[in-house]
Amino acid sequence: MQTILKGKTKEVIINTGGPVVIIGECINPTRRKKLVSTLQEGSFDYVLELAESQIKAGADVLDVNVGFPGVDDVMLLPETVKVLQSHFDVPLCLDSPNPEAIEAALKVAAGKCLINSVNGEEASMKSLLPVAREYGAAIIGLCMDEEGITHDPEKRLAVAEKIISRAGSEGIKPEDIIIDPLAMAVSADPKACMVTLETIRLVHNKLGHNITQGASNISFGLPDRESLNAAYMAMSIFNGLTCPIANPEKITAMVRAADLVLGRDDFAVRFVEYFQSRQ
Repeated sequence: MQTILKGKTKEVIINTGGPVVIIGECINPTRRKKLVSTLQEGSFDYVLELAESQIKAGADVLDVNVGFPGVDDVMLLPETVKVLQSHFDVPLCLDSPNPEAIEAALKVAAGKCLINSVNGEEASMKSLLPVAREYGAAIIGLCMDEEGITHDPEKRLAVAEKIISRAGSEGIKPEDIIIDPLAMAVSADPKACMVTLETIRLVHNKLGHNITQGASNISFGLPDRESLNAAYMAMSIFNGLTCPIANPEKITAMVRAADLVLGRDDFAVRFVEYFQSRQ
């Protein structure tokens, strides 16, 4: 199955057969005080700096989150989208819990965006699925609903199926639904990674949809997070992950290696080109 996203002219194809597409996570105020302060000052220079560095490091799509306490994201998210698209031709993933901000951003965005995210709660589906249909956007479907986050992979699969079915009834094509199986911190639950890996496998084998997840969530609170994230991400890719949301500066080398090992990089062209570009 192929999910196609577009910038002004550039097209990115996320394919269940690979290679892996990287969604850059860094335009996000969480743990980035400089991003908050510069946006509060009305400056987009740091946003552009983060965008450029991620694209150079291997990001195919940019996640855009400008939410912080006191912000008017209905105004700021579309402004950020316009600034980014005036400098870079890359598809965008619009990341906000506010449906009004998502719609405002979609109104000004060129190309085809990805909405991050819709979950299985009735309120979420009711507010965002019609917006996705109206503006031709793809969606990320989170495997959680009114009952919260289950630790049963089969139940997470059922939530994914509910979102896909409901989206279909709203006129959204199956290929425009990317599933997020929810990666949770292994420091809080020793079985968290196994639950998510099994959910990835089930979604891949039974539904055939593209799959994303927050790449660094599992290592929260632990030392040497990069090594732990890399080990888990390689396992996730093997099980069916196709478009992780991550910092490309930390994950692209591992992704290129995984694609090569899985036979998705003939004659190691992309693997070699990436390392030559970093020299």
